[in-house]
Amino acid sequence: MLAEPAFLSRAASTCLKWQSSTRNTNKSHAKLLIYARIRPSHSMDDENKVYKELGFFSLKKKIEDAVLRAEMSAPTALELEEVRRIKQEEIMRDCNLWDDPVKSNEILGRFADSAKAIDSLKDLKYKVEEAKLISQLAEVEGINYQLFKQAYSASLDVNKFLDQYEMMKLLKGPYDMEGACVIIKAGSGGLNDEKWAEDLLNMYIKWAKKLGYKGRLVEKNPSMTGYGRVQLATIEFEFECAYGYLSGERGIHCMINSQNGPVQYENSSACVDVVPLFLGTFSNLQINDEDLIISSSLLRKEKSPTKPTVCIQHIPTGMSVQSSSERSHFANKIKALNRLKAKLLVIAEEQNVSDISSIKKDTIMDMCHKETRRYVSHPYKLVQDVKTGIKLPDLNSILDGYIEPLVEAHIKMRHTE
Repeated sequence: MLAEPAFLSRAASTCLKWQSSTRNTNKSHAKLLIYARIRPSHSMDDENKVYKELGFFSLKKKIEDAVLRAEMSAPTALELEEVRRIKQEEIMRDCNLWDDPVKSNEILGRFADSAKAIDSLKDLKYKVEEAKLISQLAEVEGINYQLFKQAYSASLDVNKFLDQYEMMKLLKGPYDMEGACVIIKAGSGGLNDEKWAEDLLNMYIKWAKKLGYKGRLVEKNPSMTGYGRVQLATIEFEFECAYGYLSGERGIHCMINSQNGPVQYENSSACVDVVPLFLGTFSNLQINDEDLIISSSLLRKEKSPTKPTVCIQHIPTGMSVQSSSERSHFANKIKALNRLKAKLLVIAEEQNVSDISSIKKDTIMDMCHKETRRYVSHPYKLVQDVKTGIKLPDLNSILDGYIEPLVEAHIKMRHTE
């Protein structure tokens, strides 16, 4: 906070010299480019200057595009969010929040979301002004490349926020605003499948980290081969919209490595399941005890008998869930039961039925057993999403957590449907 007035003072004093120095600055800048082009040989410092000048134009264009995008969309978004907050305040005044705790939690949650969006949009306005001011200051100082990099960093924050905000507005599902529980299970192919499951685990953890969040690894069952790979892993993402973002990841993920064309190739697979993780709310879904088969067993290599794996099977639908992350049998039972409820609610929504007793077992579309995505590592690199048809050539970037294009494609597909 102490550095801000000094920075603004510096910017103001520099801008006072703008009219008298602009012409000379532009002339010297032009001479620099011409001189660098006609010299038969030049030093490394001169070469770096030329590259910086060329990079300046690219950075400036990206900064201007981000600022223009924010100036066109942010005011309208802010106005809509303020109208939304006013409506939520009216609902809160007209409704007795003490009579219905479930409804009151929903109303208060929506109000909090609207207030949070308004604060973020106001912060975005300051971020845009910061990018513009630093960019202008960089030009005044004879094209200060480091300042342009700083302005570009601010413009990246602007684009990142707008991307997330626009995607969030497309999330219309009943559970899209909830957290997500991602369960990764290696195929039955042995070491290669288990290594691939570990790669997927790291991909989702890196994805969350890029968004500024942390994925909590609650279960990691070691490989049966003893090589430290992953047989089963469960990650919990405790942030809003995580389920809306990741629900399209459900299904079989295949890694293809072809050494001699179609004659000889390695195909590794892992199953990814995604269920809602309710944040601050609890499902009031009731399940009859006689519809459940509950069993427990100790995790392999676990010395303490106080942390058993609890498995629950729902007889009417045949679905099974498990939990082993908690310290007691009772706590694991509660967590497994919550996961089962979440899965049943999702299936009921997909089948458009109001009660889980109306779920048709014969028509359950278990997306976990359908192919979702193919990753090709050899002889070329390619990521192909089966559901949306999108193809991306940068396999390494995807495995490093940059799955935003795939997530965005799924959200837009669901929105159009």
